[in-house]
Amino acid sequence: MVAFDDKIPGRVKSSLAKAGNVVITSALPYANGEIHLGHITSTYLPADILARYLRSTGHRVLFLCGSDDYGTPILIKAEQENKKPEDYVKFWNERDQKDFKKLGISFDIFHKTSSEENIKLAQHFFDVLGRKGFIFKKTVSQPYCEYDKKFLPDRYVKGTCPYCNAEEQYSDGCEKCGRVFEPGEIKNEHCALCKRTPVRKKSEHCFLRLSAFSDELRDWLLTNNNLQADVKNYVLKWIDEGLKEWDITRDIPWGVPVPNENNKVFYGWFDNAIGYASTAIKYFGGAEKAKQFWNSSKIYHYIGKDIVYHHYLFMTAIRLITNEFKAPDYIPTRGYLLLQGKKFSKSRGWYISLEDFLNEFPPDYLRFYLSSITTYSQHDVNFDWLEFQAKINNELVANIGNFVNRTLTFINTKFGGVVPDPEDTLETRSAELENELVDKIKCIAVSVGKDIESNSHDRALKKILEFSSACNYYLQLEEPWKNKNNKTCLYVCANACRTLSILLAPFLPFASEKINNMLNVKTADWLSASELKIKPGHKINAAEILFNKVEDGSIRKRLEKLGGAKELLNIEDFQKLDIRIGKVTSAENVPKSEKLLKLMVDIGNETRQCIAGMAKFYKAQDLIGKNVVVVVNLKPVKFMGLESQCMMLAAEKDGSVVLLKPDKDVGTGALIR
Repeated sequence: MVAFDDKIPGRVKSSLAKAGNVVITSALPYANGEIHLGHITSTYLPADILARYLRSTGHRVLFLCGSDDYGTPILIKAEQENKKPEDYVKFWNERDQKDFKKLGISFDIFHKTSSEENIKLAQHFFDVLGRKGFIFKKTVSQPYCEYDKKFLPDRYVKGTCPYCNAEEQYSDGCEKCGRVFEPGEIKNEHCALCKRTPVRKKSEHCFLRLSAFSDELRDWLLTNNNLQADVKNYVLKWIDEGLKEWDITRDIPWGVPVPNENNKVFYGWFDNAIGYASTAIKYFGGAEKAKQFWNSSKIYHYIGKDIVYHHYLFMTAIRLITNEFKAPDYIPTRGYLLLQGKKFSKSRGWYISLEDFLNEFPPDYLRFYLSSITTYSQHDVNFDWLEFQAKINNELVANIGNFVNRTLTFINTKFGGVVPDPEDTLETRSAELENELVDKIKCIAVSVGKDIESNSHDRALKKILEFSSACNYYLQLEEPWKNKNNKTCLYVCANACRTLSILLAPFLPFASEKINNMLNVKTADWLSASELKIKPGHKINAAEILFNKVEDGSIRKRLEKLGGAKELLNIEDFQKLDIRIGKVTSAENVPKSEKLLKLMVDIGNETRQCIAGMAKFYKAQDLIGKNVVVVVNLKPVKFMGLESQCMMLAAEKDGSVVLLKPDKDVGTGALIR
């Protein structure tokens, strides 16, 4: 028989067990448009996963964020919509909060940089920096639009990056290479409003003497072992190349007023970087309580790779110089989210807004998919609608949902909704397998927790799926629907469902709550996931479907919507494609997928693996030996963990798919022009 003690071996605790207080922030979204999935991937979702996990391990967590209300992007948008900027940012602040709540992002406070707290703190820090000798004034030549009758700071000016030559970049920094510019440094500048070339006029501005703090910033980087090594290395390179002084004031009417300076406001990234601390002041109702909590906490700032310079250098320098709110311990940085292999673009309709997604799919589907594909790195990740469908249907529905539903359904139908007593079972068919599963239950919380703490959320989720697969295997082997005496199996599985609920809570909070309701249990602390807390005689509620399949029609509609967002290509763009005739040398179905085939395609000088969604239209064996048309110079992508190294071309109409092929045999490897 199995020994069902409910204690974790050694009661092992997480590595952050004694950390105490934790402050977690996500980059402040500009209050000038809807949140899209790219924002969620790098900052808000991973930060929420850690916050939820740490709360469940007993930490006192302050998870804060807020809208970034000032700066030229806001002013431009407000002008275009003929609105007052304060009304404009109020709308987006409220809209952002609503969207984040629907996704389950569990901020303790969502504030704003136009708040009284942030204005006061920004002006205070400016005064401290000045008294310490880090502020100086300099007259600069600034673009002025004679047509629009205004100075053109930052995002009123577009041009070419002086470092990487990327075009249509704003004058304060390059989104492609991440460098920040000095005034007048951008090339080929033009007014973002009227497209005209501005003239130059002189204006006096305040600068932060950033170069004078290079040694302190370097020391902070070298002594902080929690920072990502790849990010740290190129920030150190920026310091070694020589930091430039930072222009922290602007000639616009919308922003935090600069003390004792007429018609000047702070550059948005000055008060934005201070917004984290001012939001803590709002939460605690005063600066002293906020500082006390902040400076006794581990500090996490979740960001995307496009704002590394601002957080590692600008924000940290302000904190180190003023010495009131400690510098961050961690700055988890992730890459961009691509859509079907291409960069998000609102102007071309090539993006997915958070509201649009949540109007059709449950929030947990997005949380699951993005968490499973996003690594803890600056590498870009790709949102693919077919992969999304496959992951939801094969991993959520067929794995986790299937196990929970079958377990609770059998307890309801065979035992009247009462968890049976394992000691009443006359014999155990597979005691060894039961011992293995119980051992997994007792160890899983610590193992998954360590991955969450190290920001490897994709690895943590993979371990949860592997645990659920082991539960399914055990349930399938025991067959309680046939063996009425197998009470041990259902007792163990009921506890495994509770374990899954706790493990899933940081990732899928809505599903976790639903499992708890079906089990008739309350939310529990993290380490209790490794204990068999559900006892014989416990009454559960009726089983419900936990996840529903994503249907083909929904995905087809999404792909067609993107297909309508087309742009014209010139001949040079088309000539970049390497399209060839290939021959299928082997073919087989991809396990656990109804759509995918794994094909090996001879393209003349080598053989490439192709993962194609053709299983509903072709049998694998019928494709062997056939000539096909393939694109061979696309970046590899993964489907169901298998790398596809080329793409087969096919025609589609009314749901039917037909492969393209030459009408004559021209030999493998032949180029298509």
